[in-house]
Amino acid sequence: MSHSNRREFIQHSTLAGIAMSTAVTCQAATKEKYRVGIIGCTGKGDYGHGLDKVWAGVARTEVVAVADENQAGLEAAKKTTGAKRGYDDYREMLAKEELDIVAVAPRMDLHRDMVLACAEHGRHVYMEKPFVQDLEQADDVVRACEKKRLKLSIAHTNRFSPIRLMCKKLVEDGEIGEILEIRSRGKEDSRRGGGEDLWVLGTHMFDMMRTFVGDVASCYAVVKEKGHRVTKADVQNHPAIGPLAGDWVQATYEFEKNGVVGYFGSRRNAAANPTRFGMQIFGTKGVIEMQSGFLKPAYILKDPTWSPGQTNSHWIPISSAGIGKPEPRSDVNSYGHEAGILDLIEAIETDRQPISSVYDARASVEMVVSCFESHRVGKPVEFPLRNRKNPLGMLA
Repeated sequence: MSHSNRREFIQHSTLAGIAMSTAVTCQAATKEKYRVGIIGCTGKGDYGHGLDKVWAGVARTEVVAVADENQAGLEAAKKTTGAKRGYDDYREMLAKEELDIVAVAPRMDLHRDMVLACAEHGRHVYMEKPFVQDLEQADDVVRACEKKRLKLSIAHTNRFSPIRLMCKKLVEDGEIGEILEIRSRGKEDSRRGGGEDLWVLGTHMFDMMRTFVGDVASCYAVVKEKGHRVTKADVQNHPAIGPLAGDWVQATYEFEKNGVVGYFGSRRNAAANPTRFGMQIFGTKGVIEMQSGFLKPAYILKDPTWSPGQTNSHWIPISSAGIGKPEPRSDVNSYGHEAGILDLIEAIETDRQPISSVYDARASVEMVVSCFESHRVGKPVEFPLRNRKNPLGMLA
């Protein structure tokens, strides 16, 4: 079966959902206020990166209820959010409250069941990343959203960064020429470096890569633990991620667009200060470098050699206003959730997919899982992956 036929076969439900959306031209009714419920879990991811607080700054939303199995956490969240009602069981909240949008904030191991429950009750979702633990779970969520025609937006907030959007424009305008390769790394700290870094922070990098060069064609990766290739004996069960291994990950991706190659690497205890966590885009005329974050700095090197020492070129800052211009925005400490939520509301009202959609969320998981699958089979793996299970549970 050809690559294109395999993609069509595995993603048939996605294509059917898109076709149905195209055929149906109805537009959702616009609401003055969207009723929001928040699912948190104190001690198990809490409320993510501010998913309890962000709604106060979004005028078109009203938090009416919050759920948290931890009583102390629930009472604190009610005060933080101004929610009128609190529940120690999110399922009860979903059944009793007339909600338009639900924020799913806890850690990844809880995501699938929470989002499926939201879909069962017909609630749109704004959720914390990483998405889910494997591709089987991702497929379950995609099908549930398609069945109920629901919108899901995941908090890959680099997508909404005005600096990233400016970098995208610069690339499209030819400022660094034709893209040849992309490089990225995680934070590589003592706790998460390697496999955990791949899951928790690599997902940001993979999603950002796709915003510049589109879908992945294949992946080749090696995962090591203390210098040897990871085996079944190295796999441990992480409370949030599930099966996990590796203190060193090196992955190479080939993208469908012009054969661009992308790299991701992470090694435990190799962190830099300030961090290397970010992405570099190398073109025939120069380089653009971006840090991960809503208004984190970006730079451009207009030098085809990529080596300032050879040509006396230098890195120039990029702001949301352009190359070498001061940053006009003051919300530098924002996670960017506000932009993601407003986009979700517009997606609901116009019946389009959010900018950071459920399909993009699944694609980020596929890029993570492909590293472990390539390591397992010892060769490159093509996308979409045939194996939808967690490869670390299948090691010999």
